[in-house]
Amino acid sequence: METIVSRLDVTAIFCDVDDFCQTFEQGWSQQPQLPSMPGEKRSGSRMRLSEVMTIVIAFHGSGARTFKDFYTLTVLPHWRRAFPHLVSYNRFVELMPWCLMLLCCFLNTRKGEVTGIAFVDSTPIEVCHPARAHAHRVFKHQVGWGKSSTGWKFGFKLHLIINERGELLAFKLTPANTDDRKPVPEMTQGIFGQLFGDRGYISQRLFEELYNRGLQLVTKARKNMKQRLVKLIDKILLRKRAIIESVNDQLKNICQIEHSRHRSGWNFLVNLLAGLIAYTYQPKLPSLDLQPKGLPALPPAIF
Repeated sequence: METIVSRLDVTAIFCDVDDFCQTFEQGWSQQPQLPSMPGEKRSGSRMRLSEVMTIVIAFHGSGARTFKDFYTLTVLPHWRRAFPHLVSYNRFVELMPWCLMLLCCFLNTRKGEVTGIAFVDSTPIEVCHPARAHAHRVFKHQVGWGKSSTGWKFGFKLHLIINERGELLAFKLTPANTDDRKPVPEMTQGIFGQLFGDRGYISQRLFEELYNRGLQLVTKARKNMKQRLVKLIDKILLRKRAIIESVNDQLKNICQIEHSRHRSGWNFLVNLLAGLIAYTYQPKLPSLDLQPKGLPALPPAIF
């Protein structure tokens, strides 16, 4: 059978993940722990969590349609020299939820730089086909119905904020029936400058709340709204807002953060976080070239 090769630099990912895990474990060991009972046995594995995290992240850059094919056709036969303590596929699936907290913490270290220009958008994450929503059990009472430009979706909604370089600045997962404007105040903590969004983010209250924190929300006006003056650069950046659509497209079609085969809520979160981390390791991210050709680089702006 054909071997599946990851598009990502697995060695670089493992070095970053392993260094992070060692630092995390040192800090965690200094925290007070719950006392153990005499004779208590704690479950363990011969595989380290950094190895589990690396393999899960590498899958999202491999192009494989299922994790089972990636693990059984590539990892087990060809990666044993790099990971000498590999376990069976079923055991590996059992280990994946144990790295959820570390994946979440590591993803926060992969956030991009706040440059003063940011774009916000949301994208639906379906958990099953809409026709099977009535029989769905895995995420019962945790998901909802939401309507997007392509129709009704049943599942979650992923809210993203990126900069003009395509780097992730903030993310949040909510049920699909959540208003796009609701998580913005929490997500924009520490972000300054200008935030560009579509018409779904129009809100005078939200604009004033962000403006008082040094962040200007810029959106297109609805047809029934009065015309207002907009700076030329703001008009140009509003037209360039499609960059975040490109990011959503890469997350779904390259990093595969969405599929309808989840049997566990924990592994769904592992799949989502690993896909976001894999995106940050892509060799080329969608970006905007805001520097005019033939001119020297501008000094960093002071806000």
